[in-house]
Amino acid sequence: MQLQSLVDLPELFIGHDAQNEWLYVDWRGEHDNESSRAACLLMLDSLRACPCRKILNDNSNVEHTTVQLSSWGVWWIGEMRAAGLDYIAWVLPRDLISRHATEAAMVAIERPRVSTFDDLASAYDWLRSQKPSPAPGE
Repeated sequence: MQLQSLVDLPELFIGHDAQNEWLYVDWRGEHDNESSRAACLLMLDSLRACPCRKILNDNSNVEHTTVQLSSWGVWWIGEMRAAGLDYIAWVLPRDLISRHATEAAMVAIERPRVSTFDDLASAYDWLRSQKPSPAPGE
């Protein structure tokens, strides 16, 4: 992936992949609810600044997380959908304690479609195979 950097912080990198027409988000280190919300808002800002239908959300470099899907997370997903997002390929952190609960919550979200993966290569392949919906007016 050749990426144009949009956000480059020690805890988060967001880049635009023009060839695949998606955002790549690399979460790093430890995250709690506060840092996760800040990162999610940066994702939303990046999506609005660089509209894409897909996000490759890579949490494989997360060392520890205590984040749970909350009402704030549901609001954020709605904002991402309103910004045009159709698909999220989510590479889960290795130490995710509540994997079953996380995956069950993702099933309840119709759009954007969220699929979870254990490795980046599988997420990449799945995301490439997804066909985004046409933009309004197309």
